[in-house]
Amino acid sequence: MPASDERKIILVVRPTRLDELIARYNTVQQAQFYVEHLGADFSDYLAEKKRYEAAIAEVEGSLRAVARVQRLERRYLANFVFGPEDVVVVLGQDGLVANTLKYLDGQPVLGVNPDPKRWDGLLLPFNPKSLPKVIGEALKNKRPIKRVSMAKATLNTGAVIHAVNDLFIGPQSHVSARYILHAEEREERQSSSGIIVSTGMGSTGWLKSLYSGWLGAASALGLEPTDRTIDMSFAWDADYLRYFVREPFPSRTTGTSIVAGLVSQDQPLTIVSEMPEHGVIFSDGIEADFLEFNSGTRAVVTIAERQGMLVV
Repeated sequence: MPASDERKIILVVRPTRLDELIARYNTVQQAQFYVEHLGADFSDYLAEKKRYEAAIAEVEGSLRAVARVQRLERRYLANFVFGPEDVVVVLGQDGLVANTLKYLDGQPVLGVNPDPKRWDGLLLPFNPKSLPKVIGEALKNKRPIKRVSMAKATLNTGAVIHAVNDLFIGPQSHVSARYILHAEEREERQSSSGIIVSTGMGSTGWLKSLYSGWLGAASALGLEPTDRTIDMSFAWDADYLRYFVREPFPSRTTGTSIVAGLVSQDQPLTIVSEMPEHGVIFSDGIEADFLEFNSGTRAVVTIAERQGMLVV
């Protein structure tokens, strides 16, 4: 492993809410008019931007004291080529850490919380004040690492997409998804509102809400399940995934017998699209970054060969 002064640090940053409004409305004044017209507190937008910019300056100064630093905007993540020895520092919310992890292949990631009073930060164990000590240890590989398993969907077109939290396979709009599902040596033609495939990290999010809704519906219909609550969470580094079919519709040509289960390297999930248009696969809730999944396209979903490496 190279000496710490030979390694490069990639600092991943994001636009604030105000930055995004300025990009949309051209000026701060127009952004302020829009926010206040809705009855929101514009001063909170200003305070968030001021604090985040101060955190960027503080963090970048600390990093430049120990290594070469390159700042990377979130929108360039998908096309950026990370070096094998890079150390990645993410300054932002949990979602930015997750979105960064899926584009990496073994590079360690340090999540830094720019504003602990504003963000809880499950994936942000560090703050700008603690970073100087931590980054030195990380550059020398002396910090513990938490491994994060990822999901992967591979299409017969050659396209591939990874997910740190979950994959969504289904319609781009509010219509039914039609497909053939092959899971656990069973096959079924289905019509539903889509399929969620969750990792361990994502199992306390979208997957949890789906199972909770299922339990609530069963209770409301008088079909009391054995347990009123359910915990489907599993380890971040688990060697399997879980899938859940949303709102499957029974008909003469579509079934509902395969609705949930496990996915692993030896037991992949295969979906063949029967949607003439608007079929998509996207990951981690980012709908703008998707693969087309229309008629004849086959997706094989399994656990990814590589894992995310989160410094703790």
